[in-house]
Amino acid sequence: MKRFAGQTVLVTGGNKGIGRGIATRFAQEGAKVAIAAIDKDTPEAARAIAAETGAETLGLVLDVTDAAAVRATYEEVEARLGALSVSVQNAGVITIAKVEDLTEREWDFNLDVNTKGVFLCCQEAIRRFRASGTRGRLINTASGQARQGFIYTPHYAASKFGVMGLTQSLAKELAREGITANAICPGIIHTEMWDYNDRVWGQMLGDYGPGELMAEWVEGIPMGRAGTPAEVGALVAFLASEDAAYITGQTINIDGGLIMS
Repeated sequence: MKRFAGQTVLVTGGNKGIGRGIATRFAQEGAKVAIAAIDKDTPEAARAIAAETGAETLGLVLDVTDAAAVRATYEEVEARLGALSVSVQNAGVITIAKVEDLTEREWDFNLDVNTKGVFLCCQEAIRRFRASGTRGRLINTASGQARQGFIYTPHYAASKFGVMGLTQSLAKELAREGITANAICPGIIHTEMWDYNDRVWGQMLGDYGPGELMAEWVEGIPMGRAGTPAEVGALVAFLASEDAAYITGQTINIDGGLIMS
């Protein structure tokens, strides 16, 4: 069953990693999928998803911290694919540094992309939902660090706690309109970001070789393995579906049981 046939879905950061898994799942389920990311290869990634799934796709280069660019992107998506039904705010960044070395530039970079970017995209999606009378879905990517901040990443943790708070506030404001807002907290997922985390945290926490720190952390996951972007995509698709129409303001962990709260 293609639950999203005829619907238009936008996924920021959808060209790779978790975002690519989310975009692919929606495409498999019949949606017209737009992906928007800062990387220049984003249109190519959209074409690859189309080739894999047979779905209609669109790839646009976007800096989610630029309000004018966000508005122009949403306008183009609707002009080319139709009225928006689902907006997934997934674009995100991380840097890792000891607190005494953490720069204002790093702080601003993480908060601007991870929190302000989510806000700007939600704001524009809400405008689109209201204009078309759509009972739309907002889904925001937070992190396990929206539950527990971790060493050497206070700026990243702050940005993801912000995503959770933003999601709850919007959910309360939009509930009577039938628009839902939820967030997800991925744990350790096989992505390029986790390759970076493994390398940099590994260097800072000890003499770890490539893959060793991640393997050690995975041992602490009750399910004994890292997750996949496809598994995250399955959760997001559920939250966007009619089956989740009575779920809003929630932040859902997807981490194999690593954090139980």
